[in-house]
Amino acid sequence: MSILLLLIPFLAALALLLTRALPARPVALVATLANLAVTGLILGGFNGDGSFNHEVNIPWVASAGISFRLGLDGISMLLVLLTNLLAPLIVLSSFSRNFGLEGRYYGLVLLMLGALNGVFMALDGLLFYVFYELALIPIYFICAIWGGENRIRITLKFFIYTFVGSLFMLVALLAVYLKTPALVQTGASHSFAWEHLVAVELDGKTAWWVMLGFFLAFAVKMPLFPFHTWQPDTYVTAPTGGTMLLSGIMLKMGIYGVVRWMVPLAPEALHWWAPIFLGLAVFGIVYAGIIAIKQSDLKRLIAYSSIAHVGLIAAGVLAWNKTGVQGGMIQMLSHGINVIGLFFVADLLERRLGSRALFDMGGIARSAPRLAALFMIVTLGAVAVPLTNGFPGEFLLLNGVWNYNNWLGAGAGLTIILGAVYMLRAYGLSMFGETGRQTETFEDVNTREFLVLGAVAALVLLLGFFPQWVLNLTDGSVNRILGAVQF
Repeated sequence: MSILLLLIPFLAALALLLTRALPARPVALVATLANLAVTGLILGGFNGDGSFNHEVNIPWVASAGISFRLGLDGISMLLVLLTNLLAPLIVLSSFSRNFGLEGRYYGLVLLMLGALNGVFMALDGLLFYVFYELALIPIYFICAIWGGENRIRITLKFFIYTFVGSLFMLVALLAVYLKTPALVQTGASHSFAWEHLVAVELDGKTAWWVMLGFFLAFAVKMPLFPFHTWQPDTYVTAPTGGTMLLSGIMLKMGIYGVVRWMVPLAPEALHWWAPIFLGLAVFGIVYAGIIAIKQSDLKRLIAYSSIAHVGLIAAGVLAWNKTGVQGGMIQMLSHGINVIGLFFVADLLERRLGSRALFDMGGIARSAPRLAALFMIVTLGAVAVPLTNGFPGEFLLLNGVWNYNNWLGAGAGLTIILGAVYMLRAYGLSMFGETGRQTETFEDVNTREFLVLGAVAALVLLLGFFPQWVLNLTDGSVNRILGAVQF
């Protein structure tokens, strides 16, 4: 059944890109809802003991040990759920924009969603790399065609950063592949299968370089300081649907890559690199939080807040204890939900007011109470207030970093203060205060906007009240990986 998660978006994308006669919006929405339904069916009968469910294994280049192999354990299932849960909301939120030849836009969105599903399900190293690179192509065109001012220069910078980082990962992957044993049954001299790559024992020097190669690829994708410089401009310039794809789903590729590939393939180097990686992540939390406080552009403020939140997730995961890794799992889901809600609000305000500047807003809650209430729920989730979706993950992450190192834990804990300052400041300046000429007649959310933002707000509260099912889903897989990689 896992193959359907690729076939549905890829076939729908192909149809939209090649046939202009099709109604792009309904086709895209139906395709994403179909993928969500398939995800629900898989989740309903999922075995969370850490084994791989719904495996597909088709020889691709058998002589080189390359297979088209897919599978889902608890970690993969969570990311596939995130992708296909957010996809209909992202498509629906794009209906307010006119993209000209819409078949191209929605076709590229579906192509990217199919590639993202492939990244999270791939159990062959080369297949993972192929899907990882494939996801970059549609988002490049989405940003370059429908982006804002200076979109070509900004998008090219993003493409170069991520493409060069991916090359480092490919070299690291090949270094491990060449040390895998021969497969007698297929005649292959080496293998890209995940189990065979993980089983390789590297010498200290090789492991050092392998981990660095993977880190350069995944740190750019997340992004972590100092590899983040492409992110704010790209998030601001991209159309809102593209920004949601980048922030809500695509950056999770980097965190997933750390858990699935980087640490398991080069555990021998983790004790050497972990303090440096954690230090960069914690510094990025504080740095991005301070920069976010100074922003007057709402979309750029959310972009910097995303760097801070992802820095905390990375720090918790790299601490490599169960508390931190489990916190990273639930926070990936929560962050994806919160950030698309925040960017949706930013887009709504920009469409109504013609500006993203916080100082052009004010008093909107008086004329748009439904927007103000839903925006408040999403803001509280982003601030990690108890009983919202941000709290369980942030609590576990800070606990995990603290258990690794008290000083780093204290530094990471500044996210509580900084996050509250920049998010509540943004909410106050936009929703409260005196109304201006543009905001005194501000139109409240319509039915479609209420559906998108209401769904996000409901998920914020649902995960805040019931976080345990996420931890149960990933528990077996996290135990398996932690047990195989001692630190």
